[in-house]
Amino acid sequence: MIRKEIGTSFLVLAMLFMTTFSAFAGHGVEDEGEKAKFNAGEVIMHHVMDNHEIHIGPLHIPMPIILYSKEKGLEMFSSSKLSHGEPYNGYVMEHEKIYFVGESGEVARDEAGHIHAEKPLDLSITKTVFGMFLTIGIMLIIFVSIARAYKKREGMAPKGMQSVFEPLILFVKDEIAKPSIGKKYEKFLPFLLTIFFFIWIGNMLGLIPFLGGFNVTGNIAVALVMALFTFVLTILNGNKDYWMHILWTPGVPWWLKFPIPLMFVIEFIGFISKPVVLTLRLFANITAGHIIILSFVSLIFIFNNLYGAGGGYGVSILSVAFSIFMFAIELLVAFLQAYVFTLLSALYFGSAVEEHDHAH
Repeated sequence: MIRKEIGTSFLVLAMLFMTTFSAFAGHGVEDEGEKAKFNAGEVIMHHVMDNHEIHIGPLHIPMPIILYSKEKGLEMFSSSKLSHGEPYNGYVMEHEKIYFVGESGEVARDEAGHIHAEKPLDLSITKTVFGMFLTIGIMLIIFVSIARAYKKREGMAPKGMQSVFEPLILFVKDEIAKPSIGKKYEKFLPFLLTIFFFIWIGNMLGLIPFLGGFNVTGNIAVALVMALFTFVLTILNGNKDYWMHILWTPGVPWWLKFPIPLMFVIEFIGFISKPVVLTLRLFANITAGHIIILSFVSLIFIFNNLYGAGGGYGVSILSVAFSIFMFAIELLVAFLQAYVFTLLSALYFGSAVEEHDHAH
């Protein structure tokens, strides 16, 4: 009975991978005479990069484009107007970048073939932006309902959604905030909880095969903004001892601080590298996981091009098996990256508020 259930689960997951991937595999098909060539790199990058439409199975859902230019002011229209590369209302889109080419619609290009035109201010709701809104919406639904349940069931054992998320909340509080920050942990706990659940839920959304291929935390801009939040909070809460260790490190020979401020340079590099470390760690790990899974599935289409349907079906067994294995690993990585980002943020806060006893 257990074997049968495992086999059924494997088949369902395989079908989900194949259905979802084949739905947008057409983006990487190039015509070469009578035979179409599959471009794996284009398909994979189309999935992991931000774009102006969402793929849910075979459906392509256009997103609203919001632009501001000096010539035309603020405008809003559907991304379907620009999806085929044709100019619309003076704008043209190439590789998900929008240019203003004028009412004539003539596209000027430089010697390298790139569009030579002004870029308007792009305030569009892209796939990543929609994924952020969806993540925030899920968080609000979960935690508002939990807060109401605690209010109604005060003093009673957690039930339902409370029992699912309370261990995670206590984990962030007791295993991350308290040990890393110390007695002032409560001041930073709301931020740490918010950033932990935002990263974790965003990562989990990106692992649902048929739900648009969101890559929220794998977007370097999103990761950078979260890292900057941590960086700014660290700066604002840094005490006298914290800044003293950066500007005039105690306990080291004077010649390392004056006339050549060697210790200051070392400490300052470590200081400004913190948001860079947070950004690259999250961005690289999440994006790499998506690329590896899609690369395994791409082997089916590559072998189909090279050896026909027999080659595609032959390699599909190993390809789907490795994809599902990596998918299981990514479930752990989704939690692990949320934990690491939150832990490092807590450690930075702890170093900023720590009191040092220099008398000893």
